[in-house]
Amino acid sequence: MTDWRPTANLDALRLRARLYATIRAFFAERDVLEVETPVLSVAGNTDANIESFSLEFSGRTDGAPRARWLRTSPEFPLKRLLAAGVGDCYELGRVFRNGEAGRRHNPEFTMLEWYRVGWDHLRLIDETVALVHAALALVGRDATVETCTFRDLYRNRLGLDPFTVDDATLQAALGDVRIDPDGLTRDDWLDLLMTHRLQPMFDRDSILVVHDWPASQCALARIRAGQGGVSGVVEPDVAERFELYLGPLELANGYHELTDAHEQRARFERDHVLRTARGSVRPPIDEHLLSAMVSGLPACAGVALGIERLLMALLGTDRIADALAFDFARA
Repeated sequence: MTDWRPTANLDALRLRARLYATIRAFFAERDVLEVETPVLSVAGNTDANIESFSLEFSGRTDGAPRARWLRTSPEFPLKRLLAAGVGDCYELGRVFRNGEAGRRHNPEFTMLEWYRVGWDHLRLIDETVALVHAALALVGRDATVETCTFRDLYRNRLGLDPFTVDDATLQAALGDVRIDPDGLTRDDWLDLLMTHRLQPMFDRDSILVVHDWPASQCALARIRAGQGGVSGVVEPDVAERFELYLGPLELANGYHELTDAHEQRARFERDHVLRTARGSVRPPIDEHLLSAMVSGLPACAGVALGIERLLMALLGTDRIADALAFDFARA
């Protein structure tokens, strides 16, 4: 606890600065506006798999809640700006997630998030790949690109259909990975297969983009209804969402954004039900966001990219501390 020295070396700190300059130049060329939004909010993230930090404000509030929540992403205020007509925009800043500390996680980290008005998730994939390529060029690297659906990934690499097999088959596919099954849902088993069986095998020099996820993992994405296939079999509903991996590291998560305020409220309320069942804290629903959506959130796509994860890939390390001036233990 007395080691005052940085956890990242000077080359890593300089690389971060160069990466920030590259990001800002990338979006300036594309006329995407850099904005800054609050870190503290009266609302929190209701997602049952993400825990927020909260604090009590001691000053005058004029009737507003004293409890404030540190943002887990800038998504909600950015969407409020979109509803106000700001147009294409991005933010590069700190976010906070409680309970996430370890070799690849730090409770405080940097997120790049941006939105494109009138785009869908498939078009945004191309721009996200272009940004990652620009970052790789900083260290003289390149990467091949592969794009596939969530369904095809599991079919081709694990030999199972993630939309139709039973939960027992998903559990068996974990092989010798032993997980306590108590309280786990089907989506949990799918996530475990991704993190324990699939990601470790991803090629270090390849960008893999996985799109069209199960509808149950929609978060804030639109759901596309299943269509009849060539054999007359109806395809499952899917979330218009993508994740981008560089080697085994998940870098980005993007959506064709949901714009229906009624559906969004229903999802927040379902999150609260799940949190209650798990005995978790229920952060307040963001009424500002819902009001903005009622006013009119334009059709858009958005993506969040973890800067430390990208730096880890550029540095060739699996320790997030190597990408941070001071990690959680030395903060």
